[in-house]
Parts: sequence; structure tokens; C-alpha cells
Amino acid sequence: MEEYRVKYYPTILQGIHLVILYIFIQTVVDFPLAVIDYYKGTEYLYNPVKKIALGVGSVVFILLYGIRKAKAPVLEIFPIKLFNPLVFIPVVTFLWGAHNILEDVNIWVEKLLPAPPWFWELFDRIFEGDYGFMGAFLKVAVVAPVIEELIFRGLIFNGFRKNYNGFVAVFMSALLFSLFHLNPWQMPATFLLGLLLGWLMLRTNNIFVAIIGHSINNAMVLLTVTYWQQIREHSIYLLERNNLLLLSALVMALSIVLMYFTSIPWFGKRRR
Repeated sequence: MEEYRVKYYPTILQGIHLVILYIFIQTVVDFPLAVIDYYKGTEYLYNPVKKIALGVGSVVFILLYGIRKAKAPVLEIFPIKLFNPLVFIPVVTFLWGAHNILEDVNIWVEKLLPAPPWFWELFDRIFEGDYGFMGAFLKVAVVAPVIEELIFRGLIFNGFRKNYNGFVAVFMSALLFSLFHLNPWQMPATFLLGLLLGWLMLRTNNIFVAIIGHSINNAMVLLTVTYWQQIREHSIYLLERNNLLLLSALVMALSIVLMYFTSIPWFGKRRR
């Protein structure tokens, strides 16, 4: 008789359901406000109190719901093991190279599927803070990484790596992470970031590594958007485009090797 294999929460289908539920909660509030703002010229959708209340409320609900369904200790769902902080040096260099290459990828995606004007307006809104640059930094590089990593590299990834092999767990959690952002123009970047963070979770078994890695990525994007002109005047960006892309690819390859060695657990075996 074939032995029955226990399925842990969430499976891939349950992970999809969890993401859809999270998006639904956000949409139930955001859509009516967006319609009111459109027709009346108001700013209810971007009201700071609304954003904080909805953000905190929806995340707390999803996490409590998922933890209850998982029936696992909190420190198993959100593991915290010792890790080598030097791992963040190659994370930065990898993301630098990836951002350069993704510029060309995004241009190609834009040609295939031109983004409507409202998308770029919405994209700019993401990097606008209610309290200037520091408000934007808090929202993009602190709050968003914590929320998204607790859900995707914590709750969802914990079930995936118990139910499937490492490759499937990393790939599917990254795919859900990219689809969660609900736009094809951001999908290459979020998918690559999801692959990187999922791999680092497998290597280090520490949710803080994923959160900090995500924060580094978002901070780099914010700085690029804010200081685009100054950054482009740096000598390295005056290289011919093909040479810059080749350099970026080499930096990414070397960074992966360095991440492999700096992400080796300091002691003990990683929990599967």
C-alpha cells in the first residue's frame, strides 16, 4: 500500500488562495475609494490613515489566518538562525548588476506590451512619501519588505519547502510574489528578486536575511528613481551599453559565488 504523505499548509493551491485573499481584502477597500477619487478629484485612496489601517489590518488578518492553518510554531514559520552578515555585500553587487540588465528587459517588455499612462502615475506614487524622502524610504524600504517577506518567504515558503523540493519551493514562491504585484511591467524584477530571496532562505533559514535583502533592493530602486540624473553621470554609466551589460553579468555571476559561501549556516543543520 502506498504511504499517504501529509500535506503541510500551504500547498501551491493554498498559497494561491492566500495571495488572492490578501489582494481581495485590499481591493474591497481600494476600488471604491479609487472610483470616488477619480470622479470627485479627492485623495481618499492615498490618505495616510487609510493606508496604515488597511495595511496593518489586512496583513495581521492574513498572518493570523495562515499561522492558524499551518498549525506550526511561529519560529518554524519565521525562522531565525545565525547567519554571516557578509552575505549582504554580494547581495548589493548582485542587485546592482541585475538592475542594469533589467532596464533592457523592461524596455523589451514595454515594446511588447506598452504600459498605459496611469501605470506610470501609479508607479511614481509608490515612491512618493507623505513625509518626503524619509516617508518614502519608510514605506518602500522598511514596511513593504517586512510585510511581503513575512507572507511570501515566511508563511508561504515554509509550507512550500515542506511539501516540495527546494527548486519548486523557490520558483513557485517567486512566481506568486511576482504575480502578487499585479502588473507585467514589474514582473521580471519581482520574479528575479523572489528567486534570490527564496534561495537565500534555503541557505540561511533566517527570515531577517530575506527582509533585509528585500529592503536593500527597494532602497536601491528608490535611490535610482530619486537621484536618476546624478547616478547616470557617474563614469561607469558612460560605458557603452554592451560593455555595461557584460560587466553587470560578470558582477552578478561573481556575486552568486560569494553569496553561496557567505550564506553557509554557521552551525547545525538547516531544518527542512
